[in-house]
Parts: sequence; structure tokens; C-alpha cells
Amino acid sequence: MARSRAPKKPPKHGSEHYDVAVVGGGPAGLSAAIWLARYLHSVVVIDSGDPRNWETLSINGYLGLPGVCPADLRGGGRQTCRELGVTLRDGLVLRTDHGDDDRFIVCVEGGGRLTADRLLLAIGLRDVWPDIPGLEHVYGANAHVCPDCDGFDARGKRVAVIGTGRKAVTMALNLTTWTRDIVICTNGRPADVDAPEYCDKLDAHDIRILTDPIAGIGYRGHTVECLELANGSRLDVDKLFFAIAQYPADDLGAQLGCTRDRGGHIVVDERLHTSAHNVFAAGDIVPGPQLAVVAAAQGAVAAVSIHKSLVRDDQKLMPRRRRSARRRISAASSP
Repeated sequence: MARSRAPKKPPKHGSEHYDVAVVGGGPAGLSAAIWLARYLHSVVVIDSGDPRNWETLSINGYLGLPGVCPADLRGGGRQTCRELGVTLRDGLVLRTDHGDDDRFIVCVEGGGRLTADRLLLAIGLRDVWPDIPGLEHVYGANAHVCPDCDGFDARGKRVAVIGTGRKAVTMALNLTTWTRDIVICTNGRPADVDAPEYCDKLDAHDIRILTDPIAGIGYRGHTVECLELANGSRLDVDKLFFAIAQYPADDLGAQLGCTRDRGGHIVVDERLHTSAHNVFAAGDIVPGPQLAVVAAAQGAVAAVSIHKSLVRDDQKLMPRRRRSARRRISAASSP
């Protein structure tokens, strides 16, 4: 009868080596850490404590947790990590390098240093918010960046998309799923929507474009009442969506030589493995939908892949040799 193994204990202070180092403590990083701990690996999660969605009032569409507060979701994940023996370390990772023994050397702000056999980047993205007075009072409640996450709450409401070019047009068209009262505000910048396709589709949905600079957001509590324009007029709106630029939360992917796309996302394969040896990535830093539930799922997939990469040869069978297609067809057609 096989005996179960006890979870691996975290390394003692001063000999900080782990099977896996996870950089980033959001849904992707915490989900990966939980699964890796369940595989009895020693795991450390290093988190800067500055999540992208900190001001957001709720996370929508997370199975079984409708409207869960981001802090509560992270708090629950961190508690589960503690119960499973995961080391939680608060701090900013300054640099990661490959050591001579093929281990990763992770340098943390303040002089800390640890090593790991595998590295998971769950570092997320940062949003470039415009400097509009009043935005800080409504962000996360009625000012958003993700139609997939928050479009449902805009159904039938007056919506302003703040941005320019293809990104603003795409966001405005996406929001027509929930509302027909949409205007694009460029905040004093050129609209950059001269392409015939842009104009035709905006006209078909009666989406107007205003190019006046925005002087501020009229609000009451967390509620948006209007956009105050520099020309002295007011645009009555209920919801704001920002088509804004994004960038990786740090440059660890570049340091490690990971292939990235034009938007700075780290490119991964179906196993969430990057182009760098033994480096995995999950969450908003990889291409795809930026949803908390997707990030958590990717963290689990990455954990399975990392575990399989750590399994010794004597614990697994060699892959079967595949017969050629001709032999398979021949065998299938034999009487």
C-alpha cells in the first residue's frame, strides 16, 4: 500500500531554495502556487502588493463568487497558500538570472535573494490612465477599462469611451452589446478614425465623436454624472470606459529573453511555457482575455505544466512510438 508524502517544508531562512518561484500574487500567481503546493513542491510567491485592480469594487464573472472584492479574493488565496505551506514574500523582484547550475537567481528589493528550479511570471500589466480631474473618485465603480468585465453593468446606460483610433472604435463597438447610447471622447486629441470601416460602423451604430478636451468628471460619491468639457458644456453620462495604453508591470520577461508581442505580452505555448528555458507565464501578462477567472485557470494550467517538468524520469513512462498514418490505415482496413 503506497504511503502519501507530506508537503515539502519551505526552506529555512538563509538557505532559500525552492522548486518554484512565482512572481506576482494575483489570481494567476496564487492559483499556480496552490496547485504546485498540492503537488508537494516547495513554492514561494513574491508579490509587490500593488495589484492592478486594487481600486476595483468587484470582480465580475468569477464562478461561484459573483461580485467578489479583489482584496477578498486575494486574501482567500493567500490564506489557502499559507495552509498548504507556500512561502509568501512581500517585495519587488528587481532582477532574475540563470545561475551556473541552471537554477534561477531571484533578487528582491532590499537585498533579499533566493533560488528556484522553475520560474513563473504572473506579473500582470499596468494601465496608463489619463490625468482627468475626478477620475480617482469613480475608477473601479463607474470608470473601467474592460468591456468584458464591466459591460454588463452598462446595459441601457449612457456611456462615454475615452480614447482614439482603432482601440476606441473597437471598445465602442464591443459596448453595443449592452447599450446603444455611446459617444467617443478624444480628450482634445485627433480622433484618428479616418478608415472607411471605422466611419461606416460608427455611423451604423449612431456613435458620435467629440474632440473637445475634458476639463473634469462630474461625480457624486462613486457615481458619474457628466463629463465637463473645456468649452464649458457638459456631457451627461453614466459610465466611462477608457481605451488606454498598457505595459508590463516590470521587465522580468525582457531580462530573461522571453519572446514578446507588439503589446509587450509574453508569448507562451499551450503549456504556458515561454521561449526561455524553464520560465512559464500566466495571467494578464500573456496574450488573451484579461479576466480574473482566466488568469486563475492559466495559473492552474501553468502549475500542471511546471509539475510535469519537475517529475523525475523514473516516475513516468516513455512516450509510445506512434505508428505511421499508413500503418494505422492499413490496420483499420484489415478484415
